[in-house]
Amino acid sequence: MIYKRLKKRKEISAVFKQGKRAHGSVLTFVYIPADHIRMAVCVGKKYGKSVQRNRIKRLLRAAFSARAQMLVTGCYLLIPRQAEEYSYHAFVRDIEKIAKREHLLAN
Repeated sequence: MIYKRLKKRKEISAVFKQGKRAHGSVLTFVYIPADHIRMAVCVGKKYGKSVQRNRIKRLLRAAFSARAQMLVTGCYLLIPRQAEEYSYHAFVRDIEKIAKREHLLAN
């Protein structure tokens, strides 16, 4: 695992308040610069019951993990958009698009 998880409420709130938002087709990215790559996933109750929410979280973590080495260091918050079906490939594609558009790719 290349990244660490944001776990504390205070850290996640700081990213929400100070972070820059970037929207994709299936994902909203909130990020701030930091010295390490850190990530959290926010999936509220409007996304379904716990089984569906946990599946979305697993897919997002796997997609982020697959592309984390290409991102610059920072704190990232991933928020999915509501949809009928969620897929790993759609999340990976969105992470790549947003990173390229927001100049978050490491050299």
